[in-house]
Order: sequence, then C-alpha cells, then structure tokens
Amino acid sequence: MPVPRIIMRKIKEVLRLKLDAKLSHRQIAAAIGISKGVVTKYVGLAAAAGLDWPAVQSADEATLERLLLVAPEWPRDHVQPDYGRMHQELRRKGMTVMLLWDEYRADHADKQTYGYSQFCDNYRRFARQLKRSMRQTHRAGEKLFIDFAGPTIALTDGNRAHIFVAALGASSYTFACATPRETMTDWLESTVRALSFIGGVPQMIVPDNPKALIADANRYEPRSNDTVLDFARHYGTSVLPARPYHPQDKAKAESAVQIVERWIMARLRHQQFTSVDEVNQAIAPLLTRLNEKPFQKLPGSRASTFAEIDAPALLPLPLQPYEIAHFKTVKVHIDYHVEVERHRYSVPHPLVGQVLEARITTAAVEILHRGNRVASHARNNQVGGFTTIAAHMPAAHRAHMEWTPQRLIHWGQSIGPAVAEVVTRLLNGNKHPEHGYRACLGLLSLAKRYGKPRLEAACMLTLQIGACQYRHVRDILANGRDQSAPPSTEEWVSPNHIHLRGPGYYQ
Repeated sequence: MPVPRIIMRKIKEVLRLKLDAKLSHRQIAAAIGISKGVVTKYVGLAAAAGLDWPAVQSADEATLERLLLVAPEWPRDHVQPDYGRMHQELRRKGMTVMLLWDEYRADHADKQTYGYSQFCDNYRRFARQLKRSMRQTHRAGEKLFIDFAGPTIALTDGNRAHIFVAALGASSYTFACATPRETMTDWLESTVRALSFIGGVPQMIVPDNPKALIADANRYEPRSNDTVLDFARHYGTSVLPARPYHPQDKAKAESAVQIVERWIMARLRHQQFTSVDEVNQAIAPLLTRLNEKPFQKLPGSRASTFAEIDAPALLPLPLQPYEIAHFKTVKVHIDYHVEVERHRYSVPHPLVGQVLEARITTAAVEILHRGNRVASHARNNQVGGFTTIAAHMPAAHRAHMEWTPQRLIHWGQSIGPAVAEVVTRLLNGNKHPEHGYRACLGLLSLAKRYGKPRLEAACMLTLQIGACQYRHVRDILANGRDQSAPPSTEEWVSPNHIHLRGPGYYQ
C-alpha cells in the first residue's frame, strides 16, 4: 500500500473545504499549510473516484485511503490507447484528456478499456519518456519560437553567416535561414521570412530575450522595443520574450537550434560559401528533408503534423510584409516642420509646439500624434532640405499665426537696416518664407546676448562679404570680428535687385 504524502485527516479536510465549503485551491492551501499542487492532486483523485462530500464524510480513513490512493488491479487485456496520437491531439485548441478518453471508450465499446484515472496515469508515464521540448503541450497555432544558433558558417571573404532558427510549438515545423549579423533588423527580417515560410501568423512569437529586441530585460516581464511592437501590430500577433533564468520558456527553441546544428549545419561543414545568399540556397533542400523526416516516438513528421494541426490554426498573413521601422520623438517647430535625420517634414500647422513621434522606414516618414498618423511623406535624404505638403501650411500666413514675415522684418528694422536686410534674405532664401522662421528667430535672439549695435555691425559685415546665413553672423559675433572690422564710412544700403523681395512684399 503506498504511503500517502500527507496524513488522511488532512486529505479529508482538503476535500471538505473543496466539496462542502467550496473554497478555491489557493484558499485551501493557505488554510491547511500545503501547496496548491497538493490540493489539486487530491481533489483530482476524488473526482476520478466519483466521490462527493457525503461519501467522503461517511467514509473512514482506511476506506478513503483505498478509494483514493490504492491502484486497482487492472486486467492485462485492456485495449491500449495510441498515446503518441493522443499527445498530438492535445495540442489542438480546446482538446481535453476527458474527450479523448470518451472517444477511446466509444471506439472500443465491446472491449475492455481503461478507466479515466488509469488512462491519465498511462499517458503521463508516456509523456515523461519524451524529450523535454516534446513533452510540453503547445496549442495549435499558438507559439513560434525563434533564436539564433551559437555556431556560425564561415564565408570566403572572412565574414561569417549567422543562422536564424524558428519552430512552431505544436508541430515543431522548423525554418532556418542565414543572416550577416544578429541585429534587430536581422531578427525581424528573418522572422518575416519565417512567417512567409509557414504561410500564416501564430498568436505569439517567443524570442530568447535578445538585447537587439528588448527595451527592458526584466526578469519577470521582459518588454519589447518600439520597432518590435510595431512589427507585432502589423501582423496582429504579440512578441513575448522568454523570461531570463526560465529554460522551460525556450525549450522548443533550444531543441530546434540543436537539430538545425546537427541536421543542417553539420552537413554543410565541408562546403565553401562566398555569400549569405549561397548559404541560404544550401539550407533550403535540407530544411525540406528535416521537416519531412518521421518522428522517432510520435506519429507522422513535422510537415504532416504542421499541415494537420498548426496550419489550420494560424492567422492569415497581411497583404504586405513588414518593412523595418524606427521611431524617434520629434518636436514641431514654429515653421510647422519636424526634423528627421537633418531633413524637415511638414505637419498640420495647429500642431506647432507639440511633441510627436516619427515612424521612419527606408521609403517613408510617418508622423504620429497620440498613435494617430497626422502626416506621411516620401523619405528624403537631402540634408537641410524641406518636404512640405501645401495643406499643412496656413493659407496666406493666417492671422492667428504668432509669427509672420512682416513681423520678423519689422523686428529686424528696430535693430538696424542691415539686420532687416539679413532677415529679408533669410526669408527669400526658402521656397516658403516659413521655412526661414527658425533662422530669423535665432538671428534676432543674438541681440539679447551681444547687444543691438554689435548685431547690426555683424550683419553689415556679413552682407559685405555676401554670406547671409545665421551661422555666419553667429560666428562673427563669437569671434569678435564685428569689433575688429574697420568702421564703415556710410550707412549700408540694400541694393536694388530684381530677384530680392523687400519688406513691402509681405505687407
């Protein structure tokens, strides 16, 4: 007779609190001073024995021990269930051991079959014989595990190809490809290829907590970075990094990596490759053979199990694959433009002064306000250039705008004619005068630091040398050149030039 792990009096109290008092497993565990797992065990044994509280209450400890803990003598001629198939079926969403037991009994109604308790015990013994990664029960279409193999493949130019591996949890259907590095872009582009390979999207993608993808490698709740979250939104899935120090979270990935190292990379060890593309061409046929190779202890293969279980449960792919995007916090300047990589893009002018978010891809720049897109531009790499949408501009310098060209020129005139001329030229130097606002404001603000006479002298000097830029005036003042220059014998007068717009243009 097996020795009970806790005394029968405590077991009976567990059943009383559950069957009569209707407490939760957590409450029972706290009340008696045992673990929730022990509570679950004995409540399950009572359920398997068909015991309710009146039956437990009326039974003495010896009877209760026999009903709960003593295994009956099972006949040897019971029909044996297909535990391998059962293990595969349990990966289907909504599948339970109880349903499989009902089907097992129905299929063999005229023969001796196992009771539910023995049926479960036999399955548990079978599952314990499987490898750790196979023993875990993953639901169909639920998780795609991704990781990089430790070893790399040498290229003839001295570089190395890194091997990305992905495996579905339920079927172990495996994908592998080579990349030049292990950056965030390599991770995400490889995952895009993996999703295309399996032809669908799982509910979750589980990386091994890599620094390239993680904004916060918290031990309990690792947090993905903004680009990874954007990737997940595009595919309608979630990226859930494996927890550090929890090997059970990544057993499937580790197993897949080991298989790829032994089954694919080992077979390529004698070949020479000049590029990552050549490595991928060599991987493709071996990947097909790997997925079609029969399992050792389970029925079918990765490919057949994928087609039967995982594929029907996957979410559909979006119409377009994900394009890598980077995010940057930007502030809308007075000219209703934001600066992204030294180029300025317009946004609706009411957003002046607000802090927005730029989503940057190789082809486009999107500006987001509280998660909503307010502007979209083709990406332009011209340093110092402007990309402006007319609809973003205030029509005819709207009256409610705080700054206008006329106001800026008038401010310059209050300091001196040379300052006014430089302001005018800064405004004329842009297709839209608003683009020169920041330079004008920076120029005029120099009067606070250096005084109006020095600013007027510096502007006069910069006009004489023909270099009308804010930075030129700033450098003249910083170096004191305005003070060392010989005084002009006459007041500077703006030349009459057909291509220059004077202050009257902005009236």
